[in-house]
Amino acid sequence: MLENPKIYSLLWETLTGREHLLFYGRLKNLKGAALTQVRQHSFSEIILKRSIDAFESERELDDVVLGFESIKQYTNDSTYFGAIVGRVANRIGGAHFTLDGTNYKLVANEGKNMLHGGHRGFSDVIWTVKSYKKDSHITFSYDSFDGEQGFPGDLSVNVSYMLIETNKLAVKMEAKPLNKATPVNLALHAYWNLGGHNSGDIFSHNVQLFASKITPVNDQLIPTGEILPVKGTPYDFLQPHEIGSRFNQLPNGYDINYVLDNGGSKHLKKAAVVHESKSGRMLELWTSAPGVQFYTSNKLGNVKGKGGFVYSNHAAFCLETQGFPDSVNHPNFPSQIVNPGETYEHVMLFRFTAK
Repeated sequence: MLENPKIYSLLWETLTGREHLLFYGRLKNLKGAALTQVRQHSFSEIILKRSIDAFESERELDDVVLGFESIKQYTNDSTYFGAIVGRVANRIGGAHFTLDGTNYKLVANEGKNMLHGGHRGFSDVIWTVKSYKKDSHITFSYDSFDGEQGFPGDLSVNVSYMLIETNKLAVKMEAKPLNKATPVNLALHAYWNLGGHNSGDIFSHNVQLFASKITPVNDQLIPTGEILPVKGTPYDFLQPHEIGSRFNQLPNGYDINYVLDNGGSKHLKKAAVVHESKSGRMLELWTSAPGVQFYTSNKLGNVKGKGGFVYSNHAAFCLETQGFPDSVNHPNFPSQIVNPGETYEHVMLFRFTAK
């Protein structure tokens, strides 16, 4: 049974002459299970709040996603806090690819490479509320134009957030090319800390990833094209263990794509389970995507976030379900090319519990 599974809107800020609404969702299981709240705005930022225990009340509600207080902070953001990133998430080596005999030169924004769609990717645009009926879901839309950041063709994009019974949140991303074939790879770049966004590092979080292989990268974090097993390496999370237990075996922390077991299926499959023992909070993640980028916020530096709290490196983890990075330049990776008349779909399902 649900209590008030609705989404409400209120004016958050006015920026450059345009009003920006904050959308607020609330889901409560009346059997005493945990309470989930979601806040969203037109920059596709998402903030989730979870109670500390499945049998306690709102007094233990805590904010478990890093972010900012104001839209102005988001407009100058290089962290991608909570954003939908695209047209192609992650990295494209050399900021170029060839499709149907045409070489496309993209906008490089990380050295000579493209990261998360370029200087003005989907994380930097204003999304329109397409569907909003004060029920338990909301849909944002964006129309990407031919040549935007170098990508071919017009692309119609929808992202829906849905609150579901038993403390679940579904995120559905869809994109339709209108006139040219184009690569599409959308991802949600939420930064999680189940101890609370202001609780420090995430080394004590226990993580399990349902992936027995990774796509290794070079020193610029561009995939080499190989697909290698994780067994016997610091990347092995097939059995749950603390993030910090093998951290000193890596030069900079985790930032790599995991090849999900059964990733070839477009049906939902379990990708990850994360547990924070002090609070008892647990996050489970399912996805239709073939991969998941596990990132331990290695480049945060010292960013002033919500409540004035300063986020340092490793203050959060990201689980970005996705197609494989730089797939457009590796024919052995699953294709991300979508043709006119086809629809790109990517679903994430989060479940929040406490024990």
